[in-house]
Amino acid sequence: MQQPHGGNIIAFAKEIGCEISEVIDLSSNINFVKPKIELDFNSLNISPYPNYNKLERAIAKLYNIERTELELFNGATTAIYTLFRELKLKECVLYAPCYGEYKRSAKINGYTIHYINRFENIYKPIPKNALIVFVNPSTPDGNFYDIKRLMQHWIKQECTVLVDESFLDFTPYSSVTSYLKKYNKLYILKSMTKFYASAGIRIGALISCEKNIQVLKAKEPLWKISEFDSHYLQSALKDKSFKEKSKKENRKNKEFLITIFQQFKYIEDIYPSSTNFILIKLKNMDAIELQKALSSFKILIRNCANFHPLNHNYARIAVKSRRNLDILKEALLSIK
Repeated sequence: MQQPHGGNIIAFAKEIGCEISEVIDLSSNINFVKPKIELDFNSLNISPYPNYNKLERAIAKLYNIERTELELFNGATTAIYTLFRELKLKECVLYAPCYGEYKRSAKINGYTIHYINRFENIYKPIPKNALIVFVNPSTPDGNFYDIKRLMQHWIKQECTVLVDESFLDFTPYSSVTSYLKKYNKLYILKSMTKFYASAGIRIGALISCEKNIQVLKAKEPLWKISEFDSHYLQSALKDKSFKEKSKKENRKNKEFLITIFQQFKYIEDIYPSSTNFILIKLKNMDAIELQKALSSFKILIRNCANFHPLNHNYARIAVKSRRNLDILKEALLSIK
């Protein structure tokens, strides 16, 4: 039952013998609040090749950057693989636990990987000129770090820095875009699909200084994103009330989820989170057992054993609707 990635509801439904629509997916960190999409996809003119001018302007405005500091990709994961390939560096420092595709991309591209456990000392020595990967807010725990001191640490070692801000939109905190004019070896990753509830819309972005973006663009294909993807996100960004509504609903339901976890002695630790998911540490049972117990309620959660250096004692549960969390509470109460 262990899923290699959150949100694999097709395999889960098949395994437990139910319809996909019946699954309560608490493994996926996609926003349960959805923006209003005022768009008739049947009216889209998809005959011409796509043009990304409007989309780029909308995203640049969203993140308060210049359009020339932005390159779009067919999802954030594609952006990761492209950057690792193009940088051609020798060493990579992963502040772990983190998204598993970083490890995979580093291995494919021949990097020597150094791990720094974020739950211990994040100020450990790092190699000079290495590629730094820091996810902020983090995954799978959702903690936001004030990384001013870390930035100084990385800059002193002349490292190339990638800060993954895929979940920053859920928080009230500021981006590291303020460093773009100060340090030309900084890259920032954005994944709009998490906050804008559209994992099937494959749009990710890398932000860096104009010179770095030009280097990336020179080797990128002209067309990477469909008109459907582009217009969906543009329409989502026009929903001016969505951002605050989404943050409010996620914050309220997250607080309720924490009160649920606090009731059970088999939950040893509840990790602080600024995002739309919570990491828990279990005792006297593991995530595989918890997954099995919850499956009878058609609930899917994330076993975090494949997040180095975590093990089967850790599980991630996403913030979802109050109705779904009420069912989770009922399911957890049934565990003896």
